[in-house]
Amino acid sequence: MNILTLSLLSLAMSTDAFAASIGKGTSLKYPRLINALKLGLIFGCIEAIAPLIGWFIGSAGSAYVAAWDHWIAFVLLVALGVHMLIESAKESGAQPQPETKKRTLLATLLTAIGTSIDALTVGISLAFLNVNIYLAAAMIGLATTIMVTIGSLLGHVLGAMVGKKAEAFGGITLIIIGLWILYSHLIAG
Repeated sequence: MNILTLSLLSLAMSTDAFAASIGKGTSLKYPRLINALKLGLIFGCIEAIAPLIGWFIGSAGSAYVAAWDHWIAFVLLVALGVHMLIESAKESGAQPQPETKKRTLLATLLTAIGTSIDALTVGISLAFLNVNIYLAAAMIGLATTIMVTIGSLLGHVLGAMVGKKAEAFGGITLIIIGLWILYSHLIAG
């Protein structure tokens, strides 16, 4: 996987966290850079760990599915991309209510874990490809940190509509990457 593909993958992985951070940002009257950066680091670290866990899980089983690995990567990425497109099309619920300090950290951690499940799935897919997982995880974590920081700062201005469009873009990007992996393996094989 080349650096451009890894960059697109990193951006796609950060879009759901970006959408969530916009939602969190809508409840802030006066967002501060330090708080936005803390939020970005929480999401970024969790999002960077998830593909590593997925990669180790996928690596354990890769010897058994080596002949079908490109199909597995294709199905996982396309399914995840379609899921993100479906989620982006859903109506936003009621406006989020401001949270208490005790619930804020727990809610943030749970949201970060929830948005990193897709990165875990991508990590499984990456186990079947020739990719430096540590570079991929670092790029995903960095992209997520930046996107969440920006999203939480701009959330009160942008609202949920931009977040949904970002999630749709991420879904389309994952589908394209999945198709490219399948295409390149079928042509090479």
